[in-house]
Amino acid sequence: MAHLLVGDDDVVRIGFVVSKAVGNAVVRNRVKRRLRHLAREHVSTLPGSAVLVVRALPAAAQASYAELGTDLDRCLQRVRP
Repeated sequence: MAHLLVGDDDVVRIGFVVSKAVGNAVVRNRVKRRLRHLAREHVSTLPGSAVLVVRALPAAAQASYAELGTDLDRCLQRVRP
């Protein structure tokens, strides 16, 4: 689980679930790295002390960085104040 600092005491916790259905270890780790980097770009817009779980579906293995970013942004719209 990644702990991303927002403010002084506010920490946003984001967990990534990438199952073996996504691909082998190399593919799963690539998807996690991409999602982690994308999540850092959005962390300042999330409410403080938020806890999120991001589950990657098998299609994430073939998705481009831009496609993952668009999907993550669409999902985070639900949590933003």
